[in-house]
Amino acid sequence: MFCEQCEQTASGQGCHQWGACGKSPEVNALQDLLIHCLRGLSQVALKARELGQNTHEADVFTCEALFATMTNVNFSTKSFTEYIGHAIALRESLKAQLQPIEWSDLANFTPDFEDDLVQQGKDIEYEFISKSASNVDIFSLKLTVTYGIKGLASYAFHAQELGQEDDRLYAFCHAALAAINRQDLSLDDWVNLALKVGEMNLRAMELLDAGNTGTYGHPTPTVVPLNAKKGKAILVSGHDLKQLGELLKQTENTGILVYTHGELLPAHGYPKLKQKYPHLYGHYGTAWQNQTKEFAKFPGPILITTNCLMPPHESYINKLFSVGPVGWPGVTHLPSPNLIPDYSPIVQKALEMPGFVEDGELRQVTTGFARNAVLSVAGEVIEAVKRGDIRHFFLVGGCDGAKPDRNYYTEFVEKVPKDCVVLTLACGKFRFFDKELGDIGGIPRLMDVGQCNDAYSAIQIALALANAFNVGVNQLPLSMILSWYEQKAVAILLTLLYLGIQNIRLGPTLPAFISPNVFKLLSQKYNLKAIATPDEDLAACLG
Repeated sequence: MFCEQCEQTASGQGCHQWGACGKSPEVNALQDLLIHCLRGLSQVALKARELGQNTHEADVFTCEALFATMTNVNFSTKSFTEYIGHAIALRESLKAQLQPIEWSDLANFTPDFEDDLVQQGKDIEYEFISKSASNVDIFSLKLTVTYGIKGLASYAFHAQELGQEDDRLYAFCHAALAAINRQDLSLDDWVNLALKVGEMNLRAMELLDAGNTGTYGHPTPTVVPLNAKKGKAILVSGHDLKQLGELLKQTENTGILVYTHGELLPAHGYPKLKQKYPHLYGHYGTAWQNQTKEFAKFPGPILITTNCLMPPHESYINKLFSVGPVGWPGVTHLPSPNLIPDYSPIVQKALEMPGFVEDGELRQVTTGFARNAVLSVAGEVIEAVKRGDIRHFFLVGGCDGAKPDRNYYTEFVEKVPKDCVVLTLACGKFRFFDKELGDIGGIPRLMDVGQCNDAYSAIQIALALANAFNVGVNQLPLSMILSWYEQKAVAILLTLLYLGIQNIRLGPTLPAFISPNVFKLLSQKYNLKAIATPDEDLAACLG
């Protein structure tokens, strides 16, 4: 087993016996085999596109399958066996539509489904590492591109669910996958390809933003209860607004209250969700630190719509349901005819379970500070900066995780001076999202921009402020303090580098797949650096 795609890698160097995330060597091998088959499918899809054939089914499938290989999304060997079979079937179907062509070994590779697929995956993994490891820096960038493409594909998949597509994204995913096995590209070529991932990921986030806002309206600042309310309940975790919306539709007039968890907190800010469905009640639990305890304690079923932050635990697995590319052994996966899940099993489970027997003590937070909300008061913000009331902006956000050193982000926000504003997004905010930081002349000092993909909103806010002050983004009184965990964070970091953003501080540890030379290159060009201590980083940012 070889896996270093997430921040939790064993000893910061990669997982070789068993995944720190809970992924087994068998699942890892099948994921590697699937990626290998997708590379072959992409070679064929590129040729089919060149010759004018329709590749849309293969395009969407490729994004879904890449999504399924991300950290904590799918640990089902059965599911990956099916994905592998589908990849080969789609590839051969495309070939059949073309004139006879002399295909590469990769495009002709077909696993022996009568033999041990796990061992075949391990063999593929070993061969890939053997061919690539002669140049550790190029190997590092190949992995960076692969992981970035996974994050990009997940955003493209969610956008496609909401009717937003760009054929250029699909073409690029195929081109990047097909390039991974090449041995003729230079270090500069690979750097440029990694930055191209960032460019295309910006487009993917833009599409997802258009899908979310076009379907559910632009987020507005909304107060969200954090306490329980007496009654039957369903908890929804993940990122997928469409699947949350479908559940809300199917639970209308049932008496069931729906709670969000993790990255779905920002859903409350979308008017066509919160206002249309009053039974979208509140938010339950943090993103990571106490998840096992919180999920076990929740008195109703739990729906996972994308990657669960931790692998399912025996204390709550009997009440877990999943949809889409998500799947784990022992978890009920709901069928999705015509892409709309049938939620009746989870509704029935909720009615059978006790729900909350009494109201909890009132607690609340505010979400919904996406770009429209923030830019609607841009004039006030600009004047506050000019007056000196606001000295500095900090974007503190990204992924959450289990390591104790993630307490850095809590301490950092607590120590931010009172004349500074903190923007936050993604599940990293759960380290400090309920802190009472007050306001500056009516402008909240802590503003939740949204999910990880709402980095697009944060970028638009930064660009608008830069234009207003007639400076570049790097000249703004703005510092980015980012936490990373999985592959969507890799894609977002590449987007920020593509945009030329400098002085980013990244933690809690640096990616194991970034070689020292590659990190040195990024440090020289973008002044990318690892976090130090909150006091040291605050002093450096405030100059």
